[in-house]
Amino acid sequence: MPKIAKSPPTDRLVADELRDALGACTIGREITVVEETASTNDSVLQRAAFDAPEGLVVFAEGQTAGRGQRGNPWESAAHKGLWFSILLRPRIDIGDSGRLTAWATEAIAQTIAKEFALTVTVKPPNDICVAGKKIAGVLVEMRAQPNAPHVAICGIGINMNHRPEDFSEELCAGAASLAMVLDRQVDRQQFAIALLRNLERTYVETFGL
Repeated sequence: MPKIAKSPPTDRLVADELRDALGACTIGREITVVEETASTNDSVLQRAAFDAPEGLVVFAEGQTAGRGQRGNPWESAAHKGLWFSILLRPRIDIGDSGRLTAWATEAIAQTIAKEFALTVTVKPPNDICVAGKKIAGVLVEMRAQPNAPHVAICGIGINMNHRPEDFSEELCAGAASLAMVLDRQVDRQQFAIALLRNLERTYVETFGL
């Protein structure tokens, strides 16, 4: 496989540019980008306790304790991927969190397929794969709220500009990045905009507001 060029040092997510590109919306109505956090899900949950608005999105350039399903660690190489979480207040029962997972995985798969003309498969319940390798994953966590819609945190991790050596030996056999599949670097900012737009559209269609 040809060697993928390193990401330029100016490859940063810019919250104001993301917000401005989305226009009127719920998902992305407020966007924060932090350099590093333990987990974007935990960061959003902390903000939810202070009445943060539905649709708040927190991106991290790196996570020190990212996690996936069943508490499995999620490797979040700094400035290589999209690591973010969305605060939602869907009017669904707490036992229906699987509907949110299905919605998010399908939206991610659709966006990757459209933006990069790739064949994408969803491996239930929460893995998004290209050419048999895991590219992205989703973790939905819900918290019950008395007399109010439950709080849902939808965490999303997408491997964007990783090179093979950016993965641990444990993961390198089963994981890949969009850059590895396409043999070129991808624009994280532009893909984030496309994905947030699709998440917004499909969330409204699936759950209403």
